Amino acid sequence: MIKPFFEEEDYNNKDFSQDILPAGEYDNCLFTNCIFTETNLSDYQFTECQFVNCDLSNANVAHAVLRDVKFKDCKLLGIQFTECNGMLFSPSFDNCQLRLASFYSRNLKNCSFTNCQLHEVDFADCNLTKTSFANCDCSNALFDNTNLVKVDLSSCYNFTIDPERNNINKAKFSSDQLIGLLRKYQIQVSH
Repeated sequence: MIKPFFEEEDYNNKDFSQDILPAGEYDNCLFTNCIFTETNLSDYQFTECQFVNCDLSNANVAHAVLRDVKFKDCKLLGIQFTECNGMLFSPSFDNCQLRLASFYSRNLKNCSFTNCQLHEVDFADCNLTKTSFANCDCSNALFDNTNLVKVDLSSCYNFTIDPERNNINKAKFSSDQLIGLLRKYQIQVSH
């Protein structure tokens, strides 16, 4: 069955939790002030789309394609990005709330998180090579067996990363946040 194709469409102030977005492929579309809370987006395809000031909390994204998708000022609580189609998976996040989201085992090489709230986000077994975390709050985020090679965490805060359980080769950290690498040793660092 051929999926409907939507190109360069603008969707403004729509509540897709009530009025379902048609299943299909969306290319270069803009979603502004839209609600997708608990919406089933499984098997949808989004290519070069932007979501601005949208609420996608607890949306089902199983097998969804997110290729060059930008999320700005969005609420993405509890999203299981680990269930998305892994082929060409390349989202970016600017000023988003991603609390309790999961990227478990996802390839996020060269991804960008800017001014994001990443509380309790699961990054276990992820490839985060060359990913940027600019001014992000990583309270209780899980980094376990995570590839953090050349990751920029220099403006990131509230993270806990075990250097023995993660590859942090050539990663960037600020001296103010080095305690996040030493927390497991329960040492006290004075300023």
